[in-house]
Amino acid sequence: MRRALVVAGIAVLALFGGAGAAAAHNTLISSDPAEGAQVESAPSTITLTFDQAVQEGDVNEVAVTGPDGGQYAEGTVRVERNVVTAPVRPLGPAGEYVIGYRILSADGHPVSEEIRFTLTQAGQGTGGPQPPSSVAAAPDTPQTQANQSEAADSSSGVPVWVWIVLAAALLVAGVTVALRMGRAPEKK
Repeated sequence: MRRALVVAGIAVLALFGGAGAAAAHNTLISSDPAEGAQVESAPSTITLTFDQAVQEGDVNEVAVTGPDGGQYAEGTVRVERNVVTAPVRPLGPAGEYVIGYRILSADGHPVSEEIRFTLTQAGQGTGGPQPPSSVAAAPDTPQTQANQSEAADSSSGVPVWVWIVLAAALLVAGVTVALRMGRAPEKK
């Protein structure tokens, strides 16, 4: 019985110890400008730093929306390991700007979020038209959630439930073997 408990304990640790890291999405750890920052002059680039490497891909986008509804991000988004940068045209009116981003997480799933900062002194720039991208939409909108669900469903990764079933089968097999090994031979 003791062996069965040891085998069961090891199987449970293996199941829950390995699943967390494999299923983790990237997390934003810093940005420039920072969330809630008040800046006097407009940044020339947006810098987003994540806890893990960001995958290269067409999914990676950054949008900067001004208080006038204009778009201020322009050019190509660059990814260097865990740092994403996007060039920004000169900002326009003073007020709150929203940085919306979507990146391809290390686990293959898209991650999107918004960061807000305030420009305290108006700039000379004018925003461009709203892009047809879903990055400009707030990440909590039903449309963005639906896009993320579709991406998660269509990813090439193995679903979590498969790993749970596999671990449960290994646990049962281990307990069965341990119980059979622990039995005393039958006497005739």
